[in-house]
Amino acid sequence: MTEKITRTIHIISAFWVIVLAIVIFIDVMGRYLFSLPLLGATEIIKNSVVAVTFLQLPFAIYKDGMIRTTIVLGSVNDYWKRLLRSFANICGLLFFIGTALSAWGPAIEALGVSEYEGEGALRVPTYPIRFLVVVTSLFSSFVYLNILYQDWTGKLKLNPHES
Repeated sequence: MTEKITRTIHIISAFWVIVLAIVIFIDVMGRYLFSLPLLGATEIIKNSVVAVTFLQLPFAIYKDGMIRTTIVLGSVNDYWKRLLRSFANICGLLFFIGTALSAWGPAIEALGVSEYEGEGALRVPTYPIRFLVVVTSLFSSFVYLNILYQDWTGKLKLNPHES
């Protein structure tokens, strides 16, 4: 179930990137051909980069795509490999819980004051992106917890370099 959810939000973020590419293309062509930029493109892109990044995190974590070095991991026995993986997963879990907790206050404040990005023709509300950071951080924490559980119950599918 976790894999299905992570894959789904990863697909959503991929489509979002395609939409951003179209927005950027229209903005650049409008500037170049007509000296008329797409109004609000900067605000949309600025908020979307954060959203796309956080939407892709759970899938990257689940598919073991986070950056790490295998120098130590490759030189220890299986028990120590599991302990090191567990330590890394606990650090990731705590990091994303901390991220969610630290993002919660600004998200509530942005909603309360109706915070917007941009002026004039297009004003983009910031609270949806701020809440997206909270939700995806919590889900990323859950993914780390799920991987930790799978590792200690023997259900974790390891990469060939970790076996």
